[in-house]
Amino acid sequence: MMTDESEAHVDYTPGSGNVFADLDLPDADELLAKSELVHHIVSLIRRRKLTQKDAAVLLDTTQPTVSDLVRRRLDRFSLERLFVFLNRLDREVQIVIRPKREGAHPAAITVRTETRRASTPKATAA
Repeated sequence: MMTDESEAHVDYTPGSGNVFADLDLPDADELLAKSELVHHIVSLIRRRKLTQKDAAVLLDTTQPTVSDLVRRRLDRFSLERLFVFLNRLDREVQIVIRPKREGAHPAAITVRTETRRASTPKATAA
C-alpha cells in the first residue's frame, strides 16, 4: 500500500499524436500515414474475412506481400502502392493540398478516413 504521495507520482511526457515523431524517427509523418493506410487495408481484409491468399489475388500481389501488410512492415510499401491496394478494395483515395493550419509547425501529412453514410433516396415526381 502506497502512503507516501511522492511514490504515487509518475513522470510522463504527453505524446504528440505521432509515435514515430515521438521516437524521433526520420520521415515520421510518412510513417504515420503509411501506418494508418495499412491499418485501414488490413481492417478491410479482415472485415471481408479474406485469407491472405484470397487478399493477394484481389490486390494483385503475392501472399507474402499480404503477410508483410498484416505484420505492418511499413518499409516494404510506398504510399502509392498502398493507394492502389485501397482502390482494389473499392476505396477512393483523395489527396488534398491546403495551407497548413494556423499555429501548426511544421506542415504535416495526415490521413483521414471517411465513412460513407447511406443516402436517402430522392423523391420522384409521379
